[in-house]
Amino acid sequence: MIKKELDESVAYLKSKGFDAPEIGIILGTGLGKLVDEIENSIEAHYNNIPFFPLATVEFHTGKLIYGTLQGKKVVVMQGRFHLYEGYDLLDVTYPIRVMHQLGIQKLFVSNAAGAINLDYKKGDIMLIEDHINLQGGSPLAFKNVAEFGDRFADMSEPYHLEMRQKLVAIAKRENISIQTGVYASVVGPQLETKAEYRMLKILGADAVGMSTVPEVIVANHLRLPVVAVSVLTDECDPDNLKPVNIAEIIEIAGTTEPKMIQLFKELIKEI
Repeated sequence: MIKKELDESVAYLKSKGFDAPEIGIILGTGLGKLVDEIENSIEAHYNNIPFFPLATVEFHTGKLIYGTLQGKKVVVMQGRFHLYEGYDLLDVTYPIRVMHQLGIQKLFVSNAAGAINLDYKKGDIMLIEDHINLQGGSPLAFKNVAEFGDRFADMSEPYHLEMRQKLVAIAKRENISIQTGVYASVVGPQLETKAEYRMLKILGADAVGMSTVPEVIVANHLRLPVVAVSVLTDECDPDNLKPVNIAEIIEIAGTTEPKMIQLFKELIKEI
């Protein structure tokens, strides 16, 4: 990774009016409507930002949006990047480093995931308390990583405890049901086999998806407090497994999205 590339990306965004955002937000599959809540918004399409990757997934819009939400300056990724699109882990996490350089002090992450824990159901929201990296690599495995932070980043508490506690309290106050659990991140894009779902359960995963963990690793490397939630869009019961319907996954994410938006808005107000 070259610092000069980051500097050019950041300089472009600052020239567009992206001025000292406080909070960065990554919106997952089917979870893009939070941007409708942003006031005085400015957009920058990924294909116009120097050195930025391009979103190739059809239901991921590719733009950064800057503006005010709950009285705080935010920058929102509407559309993220995945290994399964052919990117490497440096590409996938490049936007986190850009948002950090812009000035964000906290990172919120959302994703759509499958429920491994069969006590959790379609449409549930799961607050991620820990993760298992099954993507076969690290976004910190590059030669000059020490220029950006400690090579051996601590991951003893990757998801910020105080923000997690606030989110649980907000959910209780707003009468929103919320689960907590461990998120396993795999490469994809193929969905898991019955044997793989059984393996994930043995490993201690409550949910599985194809994102989030690389971004969280980099956030921790940058000492950037992060909180993350999964919208559970399907139930991964290996004994009663049915073919996955992607349209249904998007629909369930969209149905649950207003609750996630409410949680994020209230958390932004409180921090």
